[in-house]
Amino acid sequence: MLKNPAIVAAGLAKFGVREASYKDLISEAGQACFEAAGGAIKPKDIDGFIICTVMPERTAVQSHTASMAEECLGIRPGAMSLRVEHMCQSGNLGIRTACAYIMAGLCETVMVVGAEKLQVPVPDEIFLNMSTGLDRDWEACQGVTAPIMFAMCAQAHMRKYGTTREQLAKVAVKNQVHSAKNPYAQFQSGVTIEQVLNAKRITTPFGLFDCSSISDGAAAVIVTSAERAKDYTVKPVYFIGTGQSVHGLTFANHYEDLSHWPPLKQAAESAYKMANIKPADVDVAEIHDCFTIAEIITSEELGFCGKGEGGPFVESGQSDYGGQVVINPRGGLLGCGHPLGATGVAQTAEIFRQLRGEAGERQVKGAQIGLTHNNSGPTEHVVNIYSTEVVS
Repeated sequence: MLKNPAIVAAGLAKFGVREASYKDLISEAGQACFEAAGGAIKPKDIDGFIICTVMPERTAVQSHTASMAEECLGIRPGAMSLRVEHMCQSGNLGIRTACAYIMAGLCETVMVVGAEKLQVPVPDEIFLNMSTGLDRDWEACQGVTAPIMFAMCAQAHMRKYGTTREQLAKVAVKNQVHSAKNPYAQFQSGVTIEQVLNAKRITTPFGLFDCSSISDGAAAVIVTSAERAKDYTVKPVYFIGTGQSVHGLTFANHYEDLSHWPPLKQAAESAYKMANIKPADVDVAEIHDCFTIAEIITSEELGFCGKGEGGPFVESGQSDYGGQVVINPRGGLLGCGHPLGATGVAQTAEIFRQLRGEAGERQVKGAQIGLTHNNSGPTEHVVNIYSTEVVS
């Protein structure tokens, strides 16, 4: 019989341009996670460990990262130790993997840490490092970077559905309003529509505030079975659904219609089916707003609104407090920054706090079902779903 997984603790290290080392970030998030458990969970209780990290070999000159991180945190896992790397999907895939080990009975209690040290002294090297997540032979060498790919999706969506530049800007404003209430976010001052529209142009139609930043940061969560969770907390948050779909890497090989992301729709449908819920049941969602258009298209593919309605959906406040579903209450990638492997774990930590009613100023009233989503470009997606109630 499969076991029901549950999240029982979460901790964060602040995102941004940090003077902390890669090890420091891991230690900061891991220690915060243990402290959040109030002493109920100790390193000796962890029998499985996963680190979600994308490019430490380039940015921190460190491989063999799982064993290094375990030693930093005083963990000696006796059942499982591994690294998950799938570019920007890494964090949510690490959670998914941990839950699979719990469900299969291969581990009892797993710590998942997402960590990235992306800021290096030479700025040109930062952008070279980020380009390694693309096809080097056919696209990265031609300048097809992430901003270019998502800008092409934005242009297609604007042509087909009439999505406006102002609707894109609304996403950036909403999420930075949210991040101003998050002490772990990189950006905490907020922006106005005018600032977003008049910002330095990156690539049409994006300005600076339409793009998530390259950040340092770390996050950690602890996953166990629903049965064991009762030994650790009176408020576990249950993992009830998951889906993943990948349609390849090379952007040029996919999609006649760049405004539609079929693998995201497929991943979402798998997650909803496993959780036995509908999109309208989701109260709060942490989705991958690497660029403003990403939140708009993701809202559509997740079923929060109809296809082509993502622009009016955000413009009318349906993705904010008092609307249909609160999207990115911690500030998303646009407000928090995006330390790759740490992002999905931080999203999970936010949903954990939201469903426990512990999100403070960001709290979504009465939240019972939460969703997290990462993409690794328009062609690759993972979706996880959580609930305050265990699903039998």
